Amino acid sequence: MLARIGASSFDALLESVPATLRSRAELKLSPALDERSLLRHFSAAVAENGTVLSGPSFLGAGAYHHFIPAAVDALASRGEFMTAYTPYQAEISQGTLQMIFEFQTLVCQLTGMEVANASLYDGASAVAEAALMAARVTRRTRLCVSAGLHPHWREVLRTYTEGVGLALETLPLDASGRTDCAKVPADAAAVIVQSPNFLGAIEDLGAAAKAAHAAGALAISATAEALSLALLRSPGELGCDIACGEAQSFGLPLSFGGPYAGFLATREKHVRQLPGRLIGETVDTEGQRAFVMTLTTREQHIRREKATSNICTNQGLCALRVTIWLALIGKRGIRRLAEINVAQSTYARRAFARAKLALPYAAPVFNEFVVTVPGLARKLERLGAQGVQPGVPLARYGAPLGEDRLLVCTTEMNTRAEIDALVQELAA
Repeated sequence: MLARIGASSFDALLESVPATLRSRAELKLSPALDERSLLRHFSAAVAENGTVLSGPSFLGAGAYHHFIPAAVDALASRGEFMTAYTPYQAEISQGTLQMIFEFQTLVCQLTGMEVANASLYDGASAVAEAALMAARVTRRTRLCVSAGLHPHWREVLRTYTEGVGLALETLPLDASGRTDCAKVPADAAAVIVQSPNFLGAIEDLGAAAKAAHAAGALAISATAEALSLALLRSPGELGCDIACGEAQSFGLPLSFGGPYAGFLATREKHVRQLPGRLIGETVDTEGQRAFVMTLTTREQHIRREKATSNICTNQGLCALRVTIWLALIGKRGIRRLAEINVAQSTYARRAFARAKLALPYAAPVFNEFVVTVPGLARKLERLGAQGVQPGVPLARYGAPLGEDRLLVCTTEMNTRAEIDALVQELAA
């Protein structure tokens, strides 16, 4: 930096400051901290003033608390991306078009698919659009949906499908918490399985894909916790035909539930049935790299009866933040972060087991799992008064899931001390 500004030394840089005002004492600074640790340090300092910003959170169930570097906010605000809301005019939208192109590329790398669209509203609408797409491809009307699909996503799926004559059939979960795909009907259009599922269990997507293909159906994988894609075998590698889900984990704040960014990727042979838009790369008249809207299958651009969807936004700002976050963390960084999440959940599950609290499902998990807590309602009230969000009580989603069962999520944002304190409170 000294060379850049033309100063020969640090002392030369300070020549304009009178010598009497310069301190020669050794600065007693603590060791350098990474960004997340520094923010935690500042939060602790604020708490010393009697102001608690928020307590630890173990909430998950489709919205995940991950660290977002300050660089994401800074880069997402740059002028290159402040172009038209929708990139119809390529000559003034190159920043937006390149961002969407990179988003599509990153989604394909994570899902193991050949083509991805320019994002959807959220994970729920992505699942619904994938189901409609499968029905168009197979020309069938029965959708087999895992009982492990997020209940909110299932409601959105029902809203999308009930008016167009598609029927939903539930595939039950086995005792381990995984989907039982043994009875896929011969006239099924698709088998839809979320992994990790709503209870945290990592599904056998390979077995689900084989069961779907044996019935002539498409296999659709849904992902709520997108970070898991950095560690688990990809849906494409396991034989799925469509991979969809929610990208909120990548640089999007929780924000009371949205806005988020859905994604949908598939095999190239199904590209004509892909909803939304597809951005491609070309060269301009001067031979320079350029980006254009290559395909869009909505009714605004083609004959109405040929349209696959009326999706008209790509959640551009949200997709931009996702793209920046993924580019910043890189291939090795995202895998390391996923490993940390698995380590945290493994530590937490062992701590609950030592405290004699039952873990009702034996299937492997990523960063989310179910624990049975006797007297849960009373303990939730006590922890809530302390500013702690201990997890999501499954009773709110219906009696079959259990009155005293809690869905707990541990990410890199939770310390081992916070996990120990949670276990102690719930086991008390």
